Amino acid sequence: MATKKTAAKSTATKTTAKKTAAKKTTKKTTRKKTTTAQAGSLVELHYKGTFTDGTQFDSSYDRGETISVQVGQGQLIKGFENALIGMKKGQTKSITLSPDEAYGQSNPEAFSTVQREQFPNDYMFVEGQPVQGATEDGRPIFATISSFTETDVVLDLNHPLAGKELKFDIELTNILTDPDSETVAE
Repeated sequence: MATKKTAAKSTATKTTAKKTAAKKTTKKTTRKKTTTAQAGSLVELHYKGTFTDGTQFDSSYDRGETISVQVGQGQLIKGFENALIGMKKGQTKSITLSPDEAYGQSNPEAFSTVQREQFPNDYMFVEGQPVQGATEDGRPIFATISSFTETDVVLDLNHPLAGKELKFDIELTNILTDPDSETVAE
């Protein structure tokens, strides 16, 4: 016959066993959320840009510092910006962009013929050479010498990378802000 003391001890053991089992089944595992770059994220990155033949035209690595941009704000060419979306901190990616994803097609109407006398007398003309000048109202103008004769110079006013397929190696070094949480990422 069980006494009250023995029955109480037995009940306590069963209750403790139930609590231990409950603790085991309700224990939550938490995983650290991995932040990815998305529209609105402020990110830091390194990049190297090359032509399809491997010739480098730009590199943040050569300048020794990353660039900071807010994704989705039009600070970068369309294809480059789209490539950042979904990248994680520390991730690298290589992309090839068509002219339409980069600086657009070369516009055949963006050529202008000017008189050679508008340049200094001792100016050495070289096809493909970039030149800088000013419009009649003083605004700066950038162009590339397309061709020249004894009297005229044809200037290409397209962006120097227009009409070209471009390759980029991108390294996302940091995600500074996450637009979903509005906090600074670690």
